Amino acid sequence: MATIYPVIMCGGSGTRLWPASRLSRPKQFMPLASDRSLFQEAVERVVPLLTDGGALIVVGGQTHHLTILNQLDEIGAAAVVLLEPEGRDSAATMAVAALWTARQDPEAVNLFVASDHHIPDHEAFRAAVRTGMGAAVAGRIVTFGVTPNGPSSAYGYIAPSGPGLSDIAAFVEKPDRDAAQRHIDDGCLWNSGDFIVRADVLRAELANQAPAVLAAARDGLESAAPKGRCIMLGARFGDAPKISIDYAIMEKTRRGSVLPVSFAWSDLGTWDAVQASGEGDIGLHVLEDAEGCLVRACDGVMVAAVGVRDIGIIVERDAVLVTNLARSQDVRKVVERLGELSPRHLDFPAEPMETLHDGAERLTTWLRQAALPVWCALGQDSSGAFEELLAQDGRHVATSRRARVQPRQLQVYAEAGRQGWRGPWRAVIDAGLERLRRLYLRPDGLMRTLLAADGSPLDETAMIYDQAFLLFALASITDATGNRTLEAEAVAVRDLLLRNADAHGGLKEAGAHPYQSNAHMHLLEAALAWEAVGEDDGWVLLADRIVALARSRFIDAEGGFLREFFASDWSPAEGEDGRRVEPGHQFEWAWLLARYARARSDDGALRDAWRLYACGLKGLDPKRGVAVDAVDQDGAFRTYRARLWPQTEWLKASLILASLSDDGPRADCLEQAADALRTVWRYLTPQGLWRDTMLEDGAFIDEPAPASTFYHVMAAYVQLRETIEKLEPQREGSVRLS
Repeated sequence: MATIYPVIMCGGSGTRLWPASRLSRPKQFMPLASDRSLFQEAVERVVPLLTDGGALIVVGGQTHHLTILNQLDEIGAAAVVLLEPEGRDSAATMAVAALWTARQDPEAVNLFVASDHHIPDHEAFRAAVRTGMGAAVAGRIVTFGVTPNGPSSAYGYIAPSGPGLSDIAAFVEKPDRDAAQRHIDDGCLWNSGDFIVRADVLRAELANQAPAVLAAARDGLESAAPKGRCIMLGARFGDAPKISIDYAIMEKTRRGSVLPVSFAWSDLGTWDAVQASGEGDIGLHVLEDAEGCLVRACDGVMVAAVGVRDIGIIVERDAVLVTNLARSQDVRKVVERLGELSPRHLDFPAEPMETLHDGAERLTTWLRQAALPVWCALGQDSSGAFEELLAQDGRHVATSRRARVQPRQLQVYAEAGRQGWRGPWRAVIDAGLERLRRLYLRPDGLMRTLLAADGSPLDETAMIYDQAFLLFALASITDATGNRTLEAEAVAVRDLLLRNADAHGGLKEAGAHPYQSNAHMHLLEAALAWEAVGEDDGWVLLADRIVALARSRFIDAEGGFLREFFASDWSPAEGEDGRRVEPGHQFEWAWLLARYARARSDDGALRDAWRLYACGLKGLDPKRGVAVDAVDQDGAFRTYRARLWPQTEWLKASLILASLSDDGPRADCLEQAADALRTVWRYLTPQGLWRDTMLEDGAFIDEPAPASTFYHVMAAYVQLRETIEKLEPQREGSVRLS
């Protein structure tokens, strides 16, 4: 049996189901005849048909991409989601899905189904698909003709040329009721709009019958770009003629076949059809002496009806429809009048969203007035030691002190000084640096890993990760203060580390994961910082060495994602360690590679930055709008927990790539940046602290704020200011810390 690639087409607005169906929530995403949406029912109907190598494809509008992903996640389904920049009807939708399928398997069969049909008997549907597969494999375009249960003016009709699976004799437009009965008497079937066809056959028919449709679909696919876990088709997809597959192909082709089917079928396109399903009532309602009625009440509303017959009462938070169910087709006329009388009621009121610039201004104020004062007043003691944690009420939390926190906080306050903050950043740095030198440094100049709360050493290990932050802090302090003597200290630490570099230029980390990308990432960050302020040529060589290792070993050549852990030869580690992918690190490396590419005019590094960015976007949970902590190399979520720092890295990567792009990619990146900043704000508290970990239900773990996260927040602010300064220089003054 040929490989099947089912395609669910999510077009259509369902205007006859107003006010429940609107532009932002069309009927396919609503539960109308069960507790699942029609789209979810379609997914569950076709997924069992998948064979080895096949994949479910969903084609929908970009406006609905989060809804599509959320509803797929709710039922545990995976799909390739192609997003249309604008709807161009079924011919273009089917063309782009067939082109994508043909790239995977030229001889595969597409099963095209509408997302808004109600077919209660899933197995009967699948049996019909299996019946039609043979003809499809042989090169026919098979559509289902549903045996009518009565005349209907809501559907088009197909005239078969004979009994059983046969050639199509004619298509009939939606008739009036009397004509519909005549067509049924003549043996016509309802036109279901579902098709089974080989991808290459459909492509060839489009080339012959609708070349403009095929060309626009091909252009849209070739210029497609990732949008989270989806694929956003390029703008030229919008050049496709807006035409249905019936007009484009089926009424002209000699390959058309119709298979009569007798299972229950409805497009649930009107309220009387919903009522006839027997499952359409929703919400709190009381009926007294009422028969044949349909009631749908939104949350918080109770509907009561007395002495009425055959009416529909549909209540949404901003509109109410009362209709004789026999006149359900005429709801469309109401929608047409609303276009002139009250256009705002054509869609649900949109929740206002903070713009990127407004969020940046708010972040600037929060840093200036809350976070920076709190973390130097409550977060640093009189000896210069930085707190590891602050409770959410600002109380001290007794704990051991990791070495990395001291230079990270030093870097934050040095950056605050460089950005013009008028608080006591210089005193904070002087006290903190003296404490670091006195207690954290070993005799060889490297930092020990851990101190007790009283400052006594607990672990003498010199972690590469910790030394990277020492180097980074020294570079930031040099930039902020102009103290050039610090470079000698940094060079000594760097050269001591590099003595142990292997033949690939990699460094072995202490601990359970000696061969890892993360420690190298922060060494690269430090090297780039020193490039900007130092005089030693070794920083350039170090950055080049790490980037070469990342591009040749850390980043998967085929998948474009960056791994966390490796074997001693820098091949992927065995088992789960080798499959681990962290979305936050995809973004963080993308940000660093973009900076490196900008400094070197290296197009290859920039391409890798974009690939990493795309992989990071696949780690966004659409339901909560957050980047999760870890996924597998195939994109499956390993955890739904989401810490704050990956959100800041999502923001940084989006911003820098926006500043290095133009036109469409820039707009997409700025949209992502705005989403990321709104997400960051969900973690931050007015007191200058933050919640660190979000759970799957959107709640946060009740825990102290870790000081180490401040470094991520400050870096995101700096990139915000830099991007605004480049793209909107007239607004730069509103995001200064001074």
